[in-house]
Amino acid sequence: MYKTLCIIAACMLLSASVLSAQTAEENAVSDTIEIPDRPEFDLPVISIDDIEGDAESHDISSLLQGSRDVFVSTAGFTFGQARFRIRGYDSENTTVMINGIPVNDPETGRAFYSNWGGLNDATRMTVTHDGIGVARENFGGIGGATNIITRASQYSPNTRVTFSNSNRSYAHRAMFTHSTGMQDNGWALTLSGSRRIAQEGQGYVEGTFYDAWGYFLSAERKINNQHSLGLIAFGAPSETGRPGVATQEAYDLTGNNFYNPNWGFQNGEARNSRVNSYHTPWIMLNHYYDPTPDIAIQTSAAYTFGKGSSSALNWFDGERPFPGQFEGHDPRPDYYRYLPSFYANDPVRFDQYTQLWQNDETFRQLNWDLMYQYNLKNLYTQADVDGIAGNNIEGLRSKFIVEDRRNDRNQFVFNSFANAQLNSTTFLSGGINISLAKTHQYKLIDDLLGGDWWVDIDQFALRDATDLDFAQNDLQQPNRLVGEGDRFGYDFTGNINKFEAFAQSEWVLPRWDFYVAGNVSQTTFWRTGHMQNGRFPENSLGDSEKQNFTNFGLKGGTTFKFTGRHYFTANAAYLTRAPFFRDAYISSRVRDDLIPVLNSETIMSGDLSYIVRTPIVKSRLTMFFSEFQDQTWSRSFYHEEFRTFVNYSMYGVDQRHMGVELGMDINLSSTLSMSLVGGTGDYIYSSRPTVTITRDNDRELLAEEKTVYWKNFKVGGMTHTAGSVGLRYNSPRFWFIGTNLNYYDDIYLDINPDRRTADALASFVESDPGWESIIAQEQLDNAFTLDFFGGKSWRIARRYFINLNISVSNALDNTDFRIGGFEQLRYDSNNIDRFPAKYFYMYGRTYFINLAFRM
Repeated sequence: MYKTLCIIAACMLLSASVLSAQTAEENAVSDTIEIPDRPEFDLPVISIDDIEGDAESHDISSLLQGSRDVFVSTAGFTFGQARFRIRGYDSENTTVMINGIPVNDPETGRAFYSNWGGLNDATRMTVTHDGIGVARENFGGIGGATNIITRASQYSPNTRVTFSNSNRSYAHRAMFTHSTGMQDNGWALTLSGSRRIAQEGQGYVEGTFYDAWGYFLSAERKINNQHSLGLIAFGAPSETGRPGVATQEAYDLTGNNFYNPNWGFQNGEARNSRVNSYHTPWIMLNHYYDPTPDIAIQTSAAYTFGKGSSSALNWFDGERPFPGQFEGHDPRPDYYRYLPSFYANDPVRFDQYTQLWQNDETFRQLNWDLMYQYNLKNLYTQADVDGIAGNNIEGLRSKFIVEDRRNDRNQFVFNSFANAQLNSTTFLSGGINISLAKTHQYKLIDDLLGGDWWVDIDQFALRDATDLDFAQNDLQQPNRLVGEGDRFGYDFTGNINKFEAFAQSEWVLPRWDFYVAGNVSQTTFWRTGHMQNGRFPENSLGDSEKQNFTNFGLKGGTTFKFTGRHYFTANAAYLTRAPFFRDAYISSRVRDDLIPVLNSETIMSGDLSYIVRTPIVKSRLTMFFSEFQDQTWSRSFYHEEFRTFVNYSMYGVDQRHMGVELGMDINLSSTLSMSLVGGTGDYIYSSRPTVTITRDNDRELLAEEKTVYWKNFKVGGMTHTAGSVGLRYNSPRFWFIGTNLNYYDDIYLDINPDRRTADALASFVESDPGWESIIAQEQLDNAFTLDFFGGKSWRIARRYFINLNISVSNALDNTDFRIGGFEQLRYDSNNIDRFPAKYFYMYGRTYFINLAFRM
C-alpha cells in the first residue's frame, strides 16, 4: 500500500514539474476562471454492457459523455469489471436523481441502474458531482450526487437507431429514440425503447439467459416564459437467469471457473432455477418555474410501483435427485455432501464422486426430470387442512418446488428545489423531499414441479416442534395447502416514510470558491405483518411499533485557484444516517423484533485534490478519508455449531476508508493521447462489533453480546488497488483505435465474522495451525488484463451519421483471475475446509459491437 501511494504521488509530482514550464508565466489570474470538470456518471449506477458502445461513447479509457475526468470513467468501466468501487463505497453513499427526484431504494438506500436499463439514449444527459461537493438539487452523499436530466426540452431534435452484439450478459440489443426538441407550438416530446436478449447458452456463463425491454416517454408543454409542465414515464421490465458462485473444488472438477450450479436440463431444454424478474416503472409530473432569469424552481410529484422477484428451489423431506442413492436432501448439485472432499477419509467414495463430477454432466447439474419423478410418486394424505378436524385431502404433495421471493414496491415522492443567483459572487440552493414507501415482501409458489400442492409449514420448526401449531407459517390458516400462484412462508410490508430538507450557499471569488451546505431529515419505519407465525404469534401479525430517527448533515469545501489551470480543493462532511429497514429487524420475514442496539450511523469524510487543466495535460490527484460508525449487519444462515437456522445480528460496526486517486489524460500529439490512472485504498473494519445470535424458528437466544474480533481486517469483496495505462490514436479521417493495460491488486475475501470470535477459537491455542486457518483473511492474487477498442464514424449527405464501435475486454483471455469472493457463513471450526470459500472470476475474452444510425 505505501509503495503504491508513493508511486502515484511521484507520478503526479512529475506531471506538475513538466507543466511548470508552461505555467511559469501565469502570474495573474484571468477574469474568467476555468472550473474543473466534473464527471457525468458514477460507478454505482453503471452497467458496462449497457453503456459501452454507445454512439457517442468511443472507448474504454474515456467513455463518459462530456466527462474529462479519466479516473472516474476508467473506474466505472474498466476497473468495474474487477469489482473495483470508487473509494470503496457502496451505492447508498451516492444520491442518484432522475430530473431532480431521488430514486435510491428506500429500503436499502442503494441505486439500481436496472430500473432504467437499456434506455441509454434517454438517460445520457447527466450532471454529476463526484465525491463531497456542490450539488444544487439535493444534499447528496459522500460518494457524490448524479442527476439524470430527462426534461423533454433539453433533448436535441434527432432520431437514433442502435444495434449491438456481445457475448457478455446479453447477445443482442436494439434501441430507438426520437426527440422533437421544443417546437413552435410549445410542445417537446422524446420517445425511446430498447430490447436486450440472450437465449439460454448465448451468454458468457452456461445456463443463463437475458430478456429485457425498456420504454421511455418525456413530454413538456411550455405555458409561457416562466412556466412549463412536464410528464416523464419509464420502465425496464427484465427477466434474467442468474449465474452461480461455487467453491474452487467445483471449478476444478468441472474444469470451468464459470461453472454454474443453478441450471440443468428439463425434457432436453436448459432451465435455470434462479431467475430474477424486475419491473418498477416511474411516473413523474414536473412543474418548472423561472420567475426571473436568476431564479429557477422545480416542483415534482412522482410515483413508482411494480415487482421485484427472485426464484429459488425449495424442498421438504426430499432426496437428492440423481442416479444412484446417496445420502442427502439438498437438490443443488454443489451441496457440500456431494463433493469428493466430503469423503476425504473414504477413498472409494472419494473416487466415486470424483468420477461422477468429471464424467457425468447430469450429476453436476440440477436434475429437473428426477425432481418431477419424486413429486409424481409422492401420494400423501394431509390431515385437518385449514385447521378443520377431519378435513383430510389426498394428493401429490410436492417434495421439490420453485418458489418466487417477491419484493413489490409502492412509493410516492414529492420533491421541490430552488436555485438562485443572488449576485455575481453568491448562489443559493435549497429544497425539500418527502418519500412515502411500502415494500411488500412475500413468497409465491412458482412451480410445483408436477405435484398438486405444498403444505405451508416450516420444516426447520417442524423438526423440533412438539406442538404442530408451532410449525405453522400462518396460524389463521393452519395446515394450508398452497398451489401455484399462492402466497406462503411469509408475508409482510415494510413502511418507510422520510422527510428531508437541505440548504446550500456558494461563493465565487477571484482566487477562492467556498460552499457550505446542511440538511435535516426525519425517518419513520415499521413492519406490518400479514401472517400470524406459529413461532411468534404475538409479534408477527399487524403493525409493529414505529421507529423514528432524526438526522442531519453538514458539509463544506473550498477551491483555491492558483492559476487558471491549477487548482487545489478541500472538502469535508459530517452526517448521520438512519438505519435502513432491511438491517433493523432480527428477522423481518416472520417477526418485528429489532436488533438489540439500533442507532443512527455516523459518517465523517474529507478529501484534498490537486487539479491541472492545460491543453496538453488534464489530471487530478485526490487523497480521501472516510469513517463509518455504528453500522448494523444482519444475516440469516445455517449455523453448524447450533445445528439450526440462525439470525446473526451485529451492531457497532465501524469502517475506515482512506486512499489516493490519480487520473491523467495527456495529449502526446494532435492524434495520439495517453491516460495514466491509478487508485488505491486501505478499507478496513475499525471496531470490534457486538453480535447477538437467535434461533430463526423460535425465541431462543443462542448468544448475547458476543464480541467479534475483526478490527483491522480488510473490507472484502472488492479490489482495493487498480491501475491502467491507455493509448489512443484519433485519425483525422474519423476513426480511432486504442488499448488499455490494466493492473489489479489488494483483493480480499469477504470474511465471516463468527470465525473471529472467542468461541470459534476455544479449542485451539495460538500456536496451533488451526488458529491461523480460521482467522486469516485470504488475499487473492494480483493480475493484469489487456483491452482493445476502436471505431469509425461516417457522415452522409451532411445530415445522416453512422457510428461503429468495437471493444474487446480481457483480450488475452485470462480466465484464472479471481476478482472476489466470500467465506461461507456456515463453517466447522474443527474442519475449516468443510465449507470453503466461494469465488468470483473475471470473464475471459469478451467483445461488444455497436452500430448506431442518427439523423
